[in-house]
Amino acid sequence: MKRILVLAIVASMSVVSAVEASPIIVQGVGDLAAITLIRDSFRTAVGGGIVAGANGSFGGVRREINWDGVPDMFAAPNLLPPNFFNVNSPRGVVFSTPGTGFEVSANAGAAAPIEYGNINATYPSTFETFSAQRLFTALGSTVTDVSFFVPGTTTPALTSAFGAIFTDVDLAGSSIQYFDAMNNSLGVFAVPFLLGSGTFSFLGVVFDSPIVSRVRIISGNTALGPTDNPGIGIDVAVMDDFIYGEPTAAAVPEPTSLLLLGTGVLGLIAKLRSRKRQRS
Repeated sequence: MKRILVLAIVASMSVVSAVEASPIIVQGVGDLAAITLIRDSFRTAVGGGIVAGANGSFGGVRREINWDGVPDMFAAPNLLPPNFFNVNSPRGVVFSTPGTGFEVSANAGAAAPIEYGNINATYPSTFETFSAQRLFTALGSTVTDVSFFVPGTTTPALTSAFGAIFTDVDLAGSSIQYFDAMNNSLGVFAVPFLLGSGTFSFLGVVFDSPIVSRVRIISGNTALGPTDNPGIGIDVAVMDDFIYGEPTAAAVPEPTSLLLLGTGVLGLIAKLRSRKRQRS
C-alpha cells in the first residue's frame, strides 16, 4: 500500500507587507486521496464553491487550470503558447521562463508517449497525474513565472491566492514565491516533499485581498531530461492543477487621492525653491 502523509498547515508569516494580515498557507503531501482533501480545503479558503463556470471560473471568485482541455496541437511534443490561458482559453494567466518554453504532456494514444515519455522513457513511471491525463512543465529550466491579467485582456491584474499540485517532489528545494504589483516579494513558501515515485504535493497561499501580481514556481532541482535519482541529488518534478483567485484589475487611485498627491508634490517643490533662495 502506498504510504500516505498529510500535512495541512495554517500559519502566520512575518514576511508579508505590514498592510496585509498574515496569509493562510495550505500544504500537503501524499497520494491522490490525501491531496484531494488538501486541494478541497484550499478551494474553500479561496472561495467560489465547487460549481464550475465558463473557462474554469468558479462563481467569479476563483479560476482553475487542469491542462486536460489543451488540444493535441499544443501538447507534447509541441510547445504550449505562454499566453494560451489568456487568449485561447482566457483565464487571466501568462507564463514565462528562462528556459526554452512550456510543454503539456500527451494523452494516451497521441503521437507522443504519456507523462513526458517523449523526453525520458522512465518518466511515465516517475510521474503520476492528479487530474488525468495531462501534466505541465517548463522546458530547459525549473522556473515557471505566472503573471496575472484581467482574463482575455492585456490589463495587469492582482489575485488573492495561488496554489498548485506537483508530482514527484522528492527533495527540498521546490517552492512558490509571491510578488506584489511593485515586484516586492511577499514570501517564498516551500513545497512539501516525500521520497518515492508517483507522490503528490500541494502548496497554496491565500492573502486577505488581491495583492499578488506574479508568482514564481520552482519545480524540482533539475530540468526535465535526466532520469530522476534523488539518491544522487537529481529531483525532477512537474505540475498538475493550478488554482487561484479571480484576477482583478488593480484599483485606480480616487481623484481626491491624486489631487492630494499633486498638492503635496507642488508644496515640496515650493519649499525647495524657498530654501534655495535663502541660501542665495
